[in-house]
Amino acid sequence: MTRDYTIVTLTSAIAVLRMANRLSERQLYRWTCLTLDGKPVPSSDGLRLVPDGEAGSLDRPDMLFVCGGYHCERHCSGVLLDALRRFAKRGVPLGALCTGSHFLAAAGLLDGYRCAIHWENLSSLREQFPRVHVSSRLFEIDRDRFTCSGGISSIDMMLNLVQAAHGQELARDITEQIILERVRTENDMQRTPLHHQLGAVNQQSLVDAVALMEGNIEEPLTLGEVAEYTDISPRQLERLFHEYLECTPSRYYLDLRLNQGRLLLLQTSMSVTEIASRCGFSTAARFGKSYVAKYGKRPTDERRPAP
Repeated sequence: MTRDYTIVTLTSAIAVLRMANRLSERQLYRWTCLTLDGKPVPSSDGLRLVPDGEAGSLDRPDMLFVCGGYHCERHCSGVLLDALRRFAKRGVPLGALCTGSHFLAAAGLLDGYRCAIHWENLSSLREQFPRVHVSSRLFEIDRDRFTCSGGISSIDMMLNLVQAAHGQELARDITEQIILERVRTENDMQRTPLHHQLGAVNQQSLVDAVALMEGNIEEPLTLGEVAEYTDISPRQLERLFHEYLECTPSRYYLDLRLNQGRLLLLQTSMSVTEIASRCGFSTAARFGKSYVAKYGKRPTDERRPAP
C-alpha cells in the first residue's frame, strides 16, 4: 500500500480471495498487507489499515500487488521502485491495483507489457512510458503482470485469476455471493460508452463524432471534417450535440482537449508549451486563455501545491 491508496480497490480484491476460501472450504489464498516501513499510511479517504509488516520482510511471495491511488506521481520514490525491482529479479509475478501501474512502469517493469490504469491516468502513462502498452480496459493479464483500472475493477481481475486457477464454477459462486451480475473480462472497457449514456436512443452518428474527437486531440478536426467522416451535415451534427449533450460540437471538442491538458499538467512534468501542442493549441497563450476560461486558473497555477 502506498500513501493515498484507493481502499475500495484493495478491499474488493481481498474480498474475492476471502470468498474463494470460504466457498471452497479450503485455504486457497493467503494475503498480507504491507507498507514500505511497516507503518500505517492513509488511504485517499483518510482511513488507515494496520499493515502486517514492511515490504522488506517478504522473501518471495507467490504474487505481489502494489496498490496506488491519488497523486501516484508524488509517492513514486526511489525506495519503492527499488523494492519492486528486487521482487522482479526474484521472479515474483507483479500486479497493480488502481494507479499502482504507474509505479511498475516507473520501475521499468511494464516495458513490453499490456497494462490497465484508471482512465484519468491513461494519457500521462502513455506519454511518460512509451514502451508500455497502455489500454483502457478494466484490467489486463499479460504473462506475469496483472493490472486493473481501479474502483471495483479489482473484483473482475481477481475473479478471472480465481477462475483460471480453480475453475468457472467457483468464480460463478463468488459472483453470486457478492451479488455481482457477471464476471467481466479483459474485453470490457472501463468507461461507459457514449451510446449507453444516451440511453435507449440510438445515435450512432453522435457516438462516431465523439470517437473522432477523442482520437484527434493533438491535431483537431474541423466541424466540417467531423461531419463528413460521420456522413451527416454540419447542421445535423450541431443539432445532435445540442439535443443530447446540451452543447455545441466546438464546445465539446474544446472541453475534451482542455481536460486532456489538465491531466497532463497534474500527472506529468511536461512544459505548458508542450502540453498545449499535444492538446491541439497553436500557442501556449491560446491554451492558457482557454484554460482560465474553463477552470478559473492558469495552467501554471494548477501545479502549485495547495496552501
